[in-house]
Amino acid sequence: MKAYEFSCRAFQKIMRAAQNLWPWGEPKLLRGPGSAGGLSAFIKSLGLRRVLLVTDPGLMQLGLPRPLIRGLEKAGLFCAVYDKTAANPTTDNVEEARWLYREAQCDCIVAFGGGSPMDCAKMAGLLSAYPRKKAHRMKGVQPVRLRKAPPLFAVPTTAGSGSEATIAAVVSDPVTHAKRTVLSPRLRPKYAVLDPALTLGLPPRFTAQTGMDALTHAVEAYLSQGHTKKTDARALEAVRLIFDNLQAAHADGRDTAARDAMLYAAFCAGSAFTRAYVGYAHAISHVLGGMYDIQHGLACAVALPHVLAAYGEAARPRLADLYDAAGLSSPEQSVTEKAGAFIHTLRILNTSLGLPARFTCIREDDIPEIAARALKESNPLYPVPRIWRQAEFEGVVREMRKEVA
Repeated sequence: MKAYEFSCRAFQKIMRAAQNLWPWGEPKLLRGPGSAGGLSAFIKSLGLRRVLLVTDPGLMQLGLPRPLIRGLEKAGLFCAVYDKTAANPTTDNVEEARWLYREAQCDCIVAFGGGSPMDCAKMAGLLSAYPRKKAHRMKGVQPVRLRKAPPLFAVPTTAGSGSEATIAAVVSDPVTHAKRTVLSPRLRPKYAVLDPALTLGLPPRFTAQTGMDALTHAVEAYLSQGHTKKTDARALEAVRLIFDNLQAAHADGRDTAARDAMLYAAFCAGSAFTRAYVGYAHAISHVLGGMYDIQHGLACAVALPHVLAAYGEAARPRLADLYDAAGLSSPEQSVTEKAGAFIHTLRILNTSLGLPARFTCIREDDIPEIAARALKESNPLYPVPRIWRQAEFEGVVREMRKEVA
């Protein structure tokens, strides 16, 4: 075990050193109520003329992208629409969007929606610069010195994935249902539009799930051994904002101030984890999403307290910091007490948001495969507080099938 852990930590140190040379420019922010309405004029001012808008069927059915499409056309811009993105975007979605970008001779991409359209748009943009590459063969860390991808404008309609701030994209293989994570600075959007008006109609259950996704990003980024001062600051700010605003946004979907705070929290969390990486809660959640089609934020919400508890002593000091950031601690509490209280608070938060404590859909026979896939995704890449092997993953997934006391 020591040799295995040493090899993982050595890889992580090499990656951290290499990342110091990466172009880490953050997306330019267009923020506030109505900011999406000014996007058309902004795009035109950059000299761009032909837009590929990537969204999903649900949003199109609700009509949410329609005002943006009309605004683009009114500004004299051509707009091709790809609206077939699946809840867990597939490599087929990416190839279809890339084909449309090329056929319509577009010069920029607008991703409109949650993490799924954004991941699809990111990959389509990246692959548009490489006609011979195929989506199903892309995975892991991609070279930094890539051809320039088209400008990407990210317009989130949920406050969860933080994909508008990240260098990552996650797509599924439609045959095996395995998820592939692709990392490259070229995947990071150039612009992020944080307009709370677009999230006012989000149903409570999606508000809860996406909010817990953002919280998981922030928590895992803060616990990461690859953290920096900047990622720490962003992660702690995200945790503070989420504990102050998630329940308010869940209770009253028209609370513009809470929605605005949650959008910025998701952006901060995304900015933190794209540099510091995520952890085992995400690895397990990705597998559960691929195998059982569980919504990602929901999987994260259920997995997070189990994973944090299993990290044990290695995570306690930083979990105590997170409890402080949430504004829930008292001076007389010890580090161990704060860490335990933070994990317990996550379980209470899930319950208050109407989220389950377990997944009855997980089959016992699947657990070794779930563990193997999660281990393969996360080791040696994720700089978690404590390195696990197969047995630890299996134990946590089994716990996720039980009632929480």
